[in-house]
Amino acid sequence: MTTTQLLRSYLIIMTLFVFGLFQQGHACTRVVYKGPNQTVITARSMDWKSEIPANLWVLPRATKRSGIAGENSIEWTSKYGSIVTTAWDIASADGMNEKGLVANLLWLVESEYPKYDPKAGKKGLAISLWAQYALDNFASVREAVDHFRLGNIVLVSDYIPGTKMFTTVHLSISDASGDNAIFEYVGGELVIHHDPSYTVMTNSPIFEEQLGLNKYWKNIPGTVMLPGTNRAADRFVRASYYIEAIPQTDKMEVAIPSVFSVIRNCSVPFGISTPDEPNISSTRWRSVSDQKNLIYYFETALTPNTFWVDLKKIDFSPKAKTKKLSVEKNETYAGESSTQFKITAPFEFQGVGL
Repeated sequence: MTTTQLLRSYLIIMTLFVFGLFQQGHACTRVVYKGPNQTVITARSMDWKSEIPANLWVLPRATKRSGIAGENSIEWTSKYGSIVTTAWDIASADGMNEKGLVANLLWLVESEYPKYDPKAGKKGLAISLWAQYALDNFASVREAVDHFRLGNIVLVSDYIPGTKMFTTVHLSISDASGDNAIFEYVGGELVIHHDPSYTVMTNSPIFEEQLGLNKYWKNIPGTVMLPGTNRAADRFVRASYYIEAIPQTDKMEVAIPSVFSVIRNCSVPFGISTPDEPNISSTRWRSVSDQKNLIYYFETALTPNTFWVDLKKIDFSPKAKTKKLSVEKNETYAGESSTQFKITAPFEFQGVGL
């Protein structure tokens, strides 16, 4: 290896180290698999330093919602029904709608949101509803990108209730065609990365810099060496390599376990979280969305089974009731579990205090 190559390697390694040091203790990974015959599968892990109670909800179409960001909040009626996984039952953190659009919220400490002025004419949207807004309104990534690019909506964030932690997240969406988009607020401006090739997203750094780091690692054969830490940049590289290395097939009995193997590889063993290493957080749960067959798979760190929900067996009609499947107490389910949902009053999204 030449001196120039050694220096370049050193700089890359130091960059990875610095990003890992300053990453907050809330890490996740999201990856999209694209196989033959329109096979598209999106997987994500939810990593969090403390307990983050999750439940699965069935939300019917024709539901009226507000952006709950104070005066001049956006209002809409959902076009599509969806199944979502909540965080504390105050926000939709993950989910898939009946058209196969998947939305995932991941932590991004570098996020800087614009100041919201209700009198400036733009509509406010509380950050707790960001993913849900996409699931409610769009069947494709292109529709969502065109809509958000208009700049008529201002995302409004706030502190997580009961904490001193300001919510800073970015949003990824994918659709049944395999299209992808990443939405981030950088320097107070919405930045949209839209390309079918954007199949992986983790946390810090911002997505543009994640792509740069991954470009470097593509020159090193993954069978020879891959970065192995829990840092976001390392997880990005591993996910990018393994999602291409697993079998390319439309046989779901192979594809689904293969994708699970990738997202598990990027997960953090339960109980690993130390004050001296805030960049490491335990994986709490994982979801895998089969966007071709509309099946939502789910597993938690403290239950032995993976279970799934077939959206084709769910009534999303306007007359349907909101339903809940509790997993916050580590309940165990097996196989197709759509009949296990219970009619429940809708949860309340967390509004923004202005």
